[in-house]
Amino acid sequence: MTPGRLSLNQWTTRRWSVREAVDGCVRHGIPAIGLWRESVAEYGLAATAKLVTDAGLRVSSLCRGGFLTGPGFGLEDNRAAIDEAAALDAACLVLVVGGLPGISPGGGPLPGFSRDLAEARVRVAEALARLAPYAAERGVRLALEPLHPMYCADRAVLSTLRQALDLAEPYPAEQVGVVVDTFHIWWDPEVLTQIARAAGRIASYQVSDFLVPLPADPLLGRGMMGDGVIDFPPLTAAVDAAGYRGDIEVEIFNADIWAADPDEVVATMKRRFAAAIG
Repeated sequence: MTPGRLSLNQWTTRRWSVREAVDGCVRHGIPAIGLWRESVAEYGLAATAKLVTDAGLRVSSLCRGGFLTGPGFGLEDNRAAIDEAAALDAACLVLVVGGLPGISPGGGPLPGFSRDLAEARVRVAEALARLAPYAAERGVRLALEPLHPMYCADRAVLSTLRQALDLAEPYPAEQVGVVVDTFHIWWDPEVLTQIARAAGRIASYQVSDFLVPLPADPLLGRGMMGDGVIDFPPLTAAVDAAGYRGDIEVEIFNADIWAADPDEVVATMKRRFAAAIG
């Protein structure tokens, strides 16, 4: 791997606005950025596209679409997300597919929620069938992201790379791909086999470490590479062997990192990336 493939996912330096994050990438010699829709909306879509282009950066991903298991499959918002990804010339639109219907991310069950996990997964497949042609018309690659099983109830009923690949398989690889995120898939005994299976279909490779013990809010259990338990070299080698040549995003959700000086975070990130990823 080369530093020329390093991407700063905007949530790693969450205190930075879009402009600050872009300026930070330029200042630290990082050639790509992963953007979040909330921040793009705050700065303005057209203004963000111009800012990134003028800075000479690539948009490695736009996060996020998805949450397909609720009423109406979230089609209106997801079509808007696809349009935004097209305007930003993002390499992919990350889809976090959603949990059981009637449970909000990080929240509890609402009246009438469903425990039918199999049906929730059917709804994801149905929604993808409606969204994939729309994305293809706009030149946007959808990227299904399996999340760690602890998020199955409220965030993603896709928990393994195998499940994501099974769902993506009916579509051309350039139309529907998958995200390999080390935090979410490192534990899976099939992970190396499934990464090999994903050859040509990896839309994004995201890295962060898995902290032990997890904090009270497990969403914030990501750490800087080297601070947790993940063995990165075999995963990175497998992704490389599968033919992935795109950007490698560092995406960290961590309260202490968010509270730290973003420039120091990025400097540490670059050192750890070089040590852990290559």
